[in-house]
Amino acid sequence: MQCNPALTKCAEETNVTIEQSELGDSVMHRDNIRDELFNTETNNRSILQLLFAALIIAFGAWHVATNLYLLEPGIWQNAIHFGGFALLAAIIEPSIKRFRNSRVLFVFDVIYGLVVFAATMWLAWAEDGIYARTMSQIGGGWSLTPLDWIAGFIVIFGAIDLTRRLTGWIIPILVILSVSYILFLGEYLPGVFRSAGLPLSDVLFRSIYNDEGMFGTITTISSSNITLFMLFGGFLVYGGASDFVIELSKIIATRYRGGAAYVAVIASALTGTISGPAVANTASTGIITIPLMKQNGFRGVFAGGVEAAASTGGQLVPPIMGAGAFVMASYTGIPYGTIVTVSILPAILYFASIAFAVRIEAIRSNLEIPPVAKIDRAKLRGGALNFLVPLGVMITMLVMGWTPSYAACAAIAVLIVISWLTPIKMNLTRITQATMFGIRTSIMTAVLLTTIGLVNNAITTSGIGGAFSLMIIQWSQGSLLLTIILIGLASLVLGMGLPVTAAYIILAILLAPALGGLLADGHVIQALAAGVSDPTAVGIITLTDPTLASSLATGLPVDAATAFVHGLPFEIATTLRSALVDPATMTMSLLVAHLIIFWLSQDSNVTPPVCLAAFTAAGIAGSPPFQTGLASWKISKGLYIVPLLFAYTPLITGNYLEALQAAFFALFGMYATNALVQRYAEGPLKWWAYIGFAVGGFAAYWPGSIFIDLAGAAIVILTAVATSRVSKKEVAAT
Repeated sequence: MQCNPALTKCAEETNVTIEQSELGDSVMHRDNIRDELFNTETNNRSILQLLFAALIIAFGAWHVATNLYLLEPGIWQNAIHFGGFALLAAIIEPSIKRFRNSRVLFVFDVIYGLVVFAATMWLAWAEDGIYARTMSQIGGGWSLTPLDWIAGFIVIFGAIDLTRRLTGWIIPILVILSVSYILFLGEYLPGVFRSAGLPLSDVLFRSIYNDEGMFGTITTISSSNITLFMLFGGFLVYGGASDFVIELSKIIATRYRGGAAYVAVIASALTGTISGPAVANTASTGIITIPLMKQNGFRGVFAGGVEAAASTGGQLVPPIMGAGAFVMASYTGIPYGTIVTVSILPAILYFASIAFAVRIEAIRSNLEIPPVAKIDRAKLRGGALNFLVPLGVMITMLVMGWTPSYAACAAIAVLIVISWLTPIKMNLTRITQATMFGIRTSIMTAVLLTTIGLVNNAITTSGIGGAFSLMIIQWSQGSLLLTIILIGLASLVLGMGLPVTAAYIILAILLAPALGGLLADGHVIQALAAGVSDPTAVGIITLTDPTLASSLATGLPVDAATAFVHGLPFEIATTLRSALVDPATMTMSLLVAHLIIFWLSQDSNVTPPVCLAAFTAAGIAGSPPFQTGLASWKISKGLYIVPLLFAYTPLITGNYLEALQAAFFALFGMYATNALVQRYAEGPLKWWAYIGFAVGGFAAYWPGSIFIDLAGAAIVILTAVATSRVSKKEVAAT
């Protein structure tokens, strides 16, 4: 039996009751007509279902062809991509949810989706004509025909409306405010937020055709990479990968105390290589792992918390990483393969932190080692080749420098071929099911990223991103730690209303340059302390503070260099970085900034009051949602520790040996942190244990000194052993 893709839908959808439509239409008794279109489990399909399946297959095949062979102009590729997904979004998500089962409304939504698709195609075709007419006239704005205006408004309205259907009201309100800001609202705001309004024709043209707009860079990420990886995930699921992951996790984990929870950790980590979204990960693996954990003796709140925390980590696991890796590659210019490679150790650290929390809770609860779980060998054999070989091919191609789109397509082809050597053969039926699954899971991301282009265009056009960066620097007073804390708070607030990908993109646009600059300032301070001979840098420093001229050649004291750099105006600091920091280091600083923001953006999945992954897990566990959210927040503390390691250690920027050293000793620090948070280790904590874990953990995190790291690890080990002996004495005394 294959993994049921319906489990990957948000838990809320499983609780929807089918009500009689007030419009008087007939209601399908089993499922509504929208869900039936994606139902591939029945053998008796209607003509409408067959036509819809053919449309999905063609759309999926087009995504492969356009990235390998067709090579259409970017505007056409992105327009077809958005137009197709806009049509699908209109079909599966009704404009009025209470009338979801109304056939009249279904027909209206289909027509509505077709109109948005047609308007999108018109805008792609009209681009050359708009340029030609505008260039032929002297003065005035963009020359748009009445049809251009109508199509433009339809596409923008459609993007906003479909995003409302898929994600709620927060993003549409943000988009409306962003467009209003560059149109007229900016003229009425004070200070750095004041901005001159643009003509309506200019706003319309920029919103659609700019590289930062709807059919620009962000949409290219979706059309060229994300959809192909979602298709690959669909093929893995229907190739038996989900069953293989669960069975493999049982083999690895159920031989240890608290083994069922380790199954959840490992399964969620491996599922993250297939599918990124935390809520989908929670629903698909949690339906199996949470009952196992409760049978093993874990409390429902803790079981739900472990699953939510582990599933949130699925977005941190290479090679998919949600959409984060693709966005980073686009914004930083760093190859996707490099981003995936440097993300491996951080992902391991995160899941190790959850495993430590599981071990400590299992010891505290005095759980026994469970009996060896029954392994379904058929599922294990059936999914092994279909999971390991295609994933290995894709990772190898990425490391070798192939583009993500080629790697994903090659992995799909390899999976189809290799499956015929396994019991789970990718025949036409399975290929259809896999394609429909992959396309459906792509709908929200495709529409969302296109709509976010409206926000991105407003930020870029108005220059408000620079104002936000300047504000963060002023508030933090040059403190890197305070800046990271402010970004963490901003990500939590944004994450309450936005999907993780949208929150990350917005924060990256606004704050990544400022954070990257602060990280680069560390290298500037090192250069000033070592001595400066570069004429450009000497001139900038001397003009800024003539009293430092005599000390530049020999080097400034670190305190003096730090005070000087933190006191520089924004523009001068930027120029000095360019003079003293080489481009490769600046690029890595920007990558670290993006990784910090990306990791912090995940916390909304597990942090109350709005934590959808935790709420989904609570629904499966039958535990109180808010308490489950608190438990998941405590268990997922790695979301806050690892970004600090990005900033202060060579985990990302160092060579392989430096990165491995930082990661290895960070494991001891994470164990100590878990012990302090849970107030338990191998036994209950006495006063001296708190001191030991605090000192040892801090030393284990300390960057750059192997001796301090070794001392910290030793203190953590000795303290843990001591708490174990205390526990044994207490047991003996009773």
